[in-house]
Amino acid sequence: MPPAPWGLVDANISMLFTELPLTDRPAAARAAGFTAIEAWWPFDSSVPGDTEAAGFERAVRDAGVELVAMNGFAGNMRAGDRGILSWPGRQQEFLDNLDVVMELGTRLGCRRFNMLYGNRIDGAAAAEQDELAAQNLAQAIRAAQQARAVVLVEPLSGVPEYPLRSADDVLGVLDRLPVALSESALLLADLYHLRVNGADIPATLDRVHSRIGHVQVADVPGRHEPGTGTADLDGWVRQLRELGYHGWIGLEYAPLEATMAGLRNMGLSGLGLGGEASAPPLRRA
Repeated sequence: MPPAPWGLVDANISMLFTELPLTDRPAAARAAGFTAIEAWWPFDSSVPGDTEAAGFERAVRDAGVELVAMNGFAGNMRAGDRGILSWPGRQQEFLDNLDVVMELGTRLGCRRFNMLYGNRIDGAAAAEQDELAAQNLAQAIRAAQQARAVVLVEPLSGVPEYPLRSADDVLGVLDRLPVALSESALLLADLYHLRVNGADIPATLDRVHSRIGHVQVADVPGRHEPGTGTADLDGWVRQLRELGYHGWIGLEYAPLEATMAGLRNMGLSGLGLGGEASAPPLRRA
């Protein structure tokens, strides 16, 4: 089931091409036929040194790919962290990272910034965390608006402490924002996470498609290449396109073998994925 007919498709270089150092992955994606990439926060710290940031920027530019989405700093993900948006005591770290996210993203033309909500923290009331998240999210959206960009919020699976598990959970957060900000805050619809959490994907897409700012896919179960599981990814993507979603589809899966072997098995290597055009402006229908 090669996703060549899906339209705009990008490679998430935080999960693909991990056989290579991070700064070699944009060029590897381009050599494989991708014209666009996305990434989790590409540094270990919330505020990388100038040399480290410049190295990532140069790698993207030299590869000739477009960076279409990027996460903000999410804490120590290997240890289970999933964002600091709602983490008491780390607001200044979030704001310092936000400055770097917007500066780097603006220089690279990135217009979608994913801010992971953060886990529930022992000793902190959920209401306190949600209020902090609303404050930080508002700051992020104001910065994104100045950059003519949008902020994304994502439901996740596999981390019980992470409170946003469904599209409705995310929209509940976004709907509490002032109207002047809510137009620039959209759902990141990771179809893998949503399905693993039990969502009826066709019904969910019918209901929330106008609130989607970016889409990511992997097969279910396993989170591997499209075609390795039982998810109706072809049908879901086709439905999204028919509903009017014209944006990027991010391939965010864990390759079963080497990245290129999986792409060849899907018939994708060298197909010029994504074409030459960027996705249309991000606006809610």
